[in-house]
Amino acid sequence: MTGLLRVRRALPGVLLALGAIDGVSGQSGDLRGPPRDGPVDVSIGFYVVDIVDLNMDEKTFEFEGILSARWSDTRLAFDPVEVGTDEKIYQGHYQFAEVFDGWWPPLVLRNESGRYESQGVLLRVSPEGDVTLVEEVQAVAELAMDLRRVPFDRQRLTAEFEVLGYGEDQVVLHIDEERTGVGETTLTQWTLSPVESSTEARDPAYLRDGAPSVSAAIFAVPAARRPQYLLRLVFLPIAIFVALSWSVFWMDRESLGSRMDITFIAILTVVAFQIVVADQFPRISYFTIMSSFMFTTYMTLGASVVVNLRVNALDRSGRVEAGNRLDYRCRWVFPLGYVALIGLIVAYYFIRY
Repeated sequence: MTGLLRVRRALPGVLLALGAIDGVSGQSGDLRGPPRDGPVDVSIGFYVVDIVDLNMDEKTFEFEGILSARWSDTRLAFDPVEVGTDEKIYQGHYQFAEVFDGWWPPLVLRNESGRYESQGVLLRVSPEGDVTLVEEVQAVAELAMDLRRVPFDRQRLTAEFEVLGYGEDQVVLHIDEERTGVGETTLTQWTLSPVESSTEARDPAYLRDGAPSVSAAIFAVPAARRPQYLLRLVFLPIAIFVALSWSVFWMDRESLGSRMDITFIAILTVVAFQIVVADQFPRISYFTIMSSFMFTTYMTLGASVVVNLRVNALDRSGRVEAGNRLDYRCRWVFPLGYVALIGLIVAYYFIRY
C-alpha cells in the first residue's frame, strides 16, 4: 500500500517535470508543479536510526532512518486567523497522498536494492508557506564493498537520494546538517563514524539528451570492522596449528611418517577452517589480507613437507649432521619467516589500499 501511494504521488510530478523540459508546463495556479520563480532550494537531512544488517554476500545493507526535507512555497501561504490554526499538519500516508494538494520534491533512493518501505510520514506547512516533510523509512541499499583489508577493512554505507524527474533548473538539494546524523546501532562487529554528506549533479539516463542534470544528496556512514572476532575465530587458531606443526623439527627423525603425519594434519585443519570462513564472505577474485594469510600458511606448511623429505634424504645418505643442522635452522627460520611474511602482507595492504 505504501509503495502504491509513493508511485501515485510521484507520477504527476514526473510527468509535469518531463513536460516542462519539453516546453509544456502547467497553469500558473497549478500547485502540482514546483514554484516557477527560479529553482526550489530543498534542504534535505537524513538521520540513520539503525543499521539493521550488512550482507557481504549480496553487497547490501539494511537501514532505518528519518528522511526530512524543507522548502518554501509561497503558494501554500495562508492566513492563520482565517484558517484557525498556526500550522497545517498532514499526518499519515492518507492525508499526505490524498488531502495535501501542494507540490513536494519526489525523492528516490538511487541505490535501492529491492525494498523501500515508508513507516510513517508527517508534513507541516507554516503560514508563510514554509514546508517541512518528515518520513521514516526502512530500506535495503546496494553497497560498494572493498574487502582487501579484511579483517581490518572499512566500508562506506551510502544512501543516495535523488530528485526524480526535476532538473537542477527546477529543484536543487542542500544538506541540512542539523537533521543529519547517526544513532546507536545494533550491528555487531562494526563501529560507525559520523555521517559524511554531500550533494552532486547527475545526468540520469531516463531524461532525454540535453535535459538538465538532477540534484542528488549522498549520505555515507563510515563503518570500521572490529577485527577481534575474526582474529579469535580464524587467525589465532590457524597460527597455533602452524606453530604446533613446527614441533617436527624437534622430533626424533627415525620415522619420516610421524613427521609427515603432523604436517598433513595441520594442512587439513587449515583447509577445514578455510571452508568454514569461505561461507561468510562473497566470492571475490582479488586477494585480501585473509586470503594472503591463508596462502602464506599453506606455503609454510608445504615448506615443512619439503624440509621433512630433505632431512630424511640426508639421513639415508649418512649425512646425519647435515640433517641436524637443517632441523636446527628451521626451528627459528620458520617462526621468524612466518611472522615477517604476515607483517609484510598487512603493511602492504594498509599502504596500498
